[in-house]
Amino acid sequence: MPDDSDPDWLADRFERERGRLGAVAYRMLGSASDAEDAVQETWLRLNRTDSAQVDNLSAWLTTVVARVSLNMLRSRRTRREQPLEAAEALDPPTETRFDVQPEPQAVLADSVGLALLVVLDTLTPAERLAFVLHDMFDLPFEEIAPLVDRTPTATRQLASRARRRVRGSDHPSDRDVVRQRRLVEAYLGAVRRGDFEGLVAVLDPDVVLHADRTAASTSTPRVLRGARAVAHGAVASAVRAPHTAIALVDGSVGLVMAMEGRLAVALAFQTAGERITAINVIADPERLQELAVSVLD
Repeated sequence: MPDDSDPDWLADRFERERGRLGAVAYRMLGSASDAEDAVQETWLRLNRTDSAQVDNLSAWLTTVVARVSLNMLRSRRTRREQPLEAAEALDPPTETRFDVQPEPQAVLADSVGLALLVVLDTLTPAERLAFVLHDMFDLPFEEIAPLVDRTPTATRQLASRARRRVRGSDHPSDRDVVRQRRLVEAYLGAVRRGDFEGLVAVLDPDVVLHADRTAASTSTPRVLRGARAVAHGAVASAVRAPHTAIALVDGSVGLVMAMEGRLAVALAFQTAGERITAINVIADPERLQELAVSVLD
């Protein structure tokens, strides 16, 4: 057993967590330099703590970096600072190592660019933390609630309000909906036929599928990358296709599956041009309740 009081072991363990911690801080703060400061402060706090008393070091570090980022964000709001720079937001420096081979629970459903960071900056610090930790890093509301001094139910409402504001910033046009529907119908048709090559044709070569823990039936979210990997997964799930319908999921064309009259799974799609670029598979009952779903004819 490693000695968690050994400085070398502790430093090595922290380095393995650094990329994920930096990702959390960057999504909270929108600034690579501020995120580095938050990660460094987390390291200093770890050194001042008896790590032998920490049951789950990864969770403890996530909590600390989130709390540090939240305090920095609140302080920034008080001083009315605007540290977000377009170039930095679009491409954080590679030396920060924010997303180098992140652990599964830290993989984002999609990349965070300037547009999303600008929208996030309009949220209150508590809304931003709830949204980032839950929607981007899949942390349960029970763990987030103490950070914002609210109940899990109130924290869920914070994330839901933030989600509506984020999604409301980019309403698809009628033309986009028609294009999305054509792509989603092609995807569903290929799944029903077991047409592997048909699926590959409609998927972007770099498509990313993110399935939450409930959908994946695992302790962590599942992520598939690349058209062939996603197509294999879709064909494997073809047994669900007869129960699946085209629907508007939070304003965009997606898929829903009902079992015994209840919504069981929703698939939210992102598209670019004539390809599907990302699929988010949602089966967590709480998250399903937050979705605005309308089945299409």
